[in-house]
Amino acid sequence: MLLQEEQYIIHWLTQYGALTKTQVVRLLKDKPPQTAEKIIRGLKREVMLHDISGGYYLGVDPMCQPEQRIILSVWVLLQFIDHVEPMAHYPATYPSQIFFLKENMGYEIVVLYDGEQHLARLLQPQEDLRYIFVLPRISMAQELVLPNVPCLFATVDYNGQEVPTVKFYTEEGGAQNGSD
Repeated sequence: MLLQEEQYIIHWLTQYGALTKTQVVRLLKDKPPQTAEKIIRGLKREVMLHDISGGYYLGVDPMCQPEQRIILSVWVLLQFIDHVEPMAHYPATYPSQIFFLKENMGYEIVVLYDGEQHLARLLQPQEDLRYIFVLPRISMAQELVLPNVPCLFATVDYNGQEVPTVKFYTEEGGAQNGSD
């Protein structure tokens, strides 16, 4: 029988595919990093978890390749993780990547690359739903046809670091806050 945290890790990696080791450690928000690392080592010993790309990523399938849109989405999700239950986030319907619940409000994270601005038109807005658009550059926000619900915008900038800086912007265009 797996411990609760072990079940969470297997569940997340099954639904999202490979994630960075740092992301998995941070998703275990209630555990100190050393404890999270110990849980990961135990799952590897039981051959339930595998190193991918030399251990930078973790996956339940050794052949799994990381999906960069999901990786970016999880970095954004981690900015809210203190207010999100461990099982209250999961893959969303295309073109969104991740859906999560925070304080009885649904959020969808949508990663768009240059030239994909038209995909915002495919979204199906609902009353209790908000969108977070992750863009390579914030100036792309002006080119989107937005759904008729509140939207946030985010950029994820690695700046040569393992853990990127995630910056949020409001629809009015100003930076709301910068989170590490």
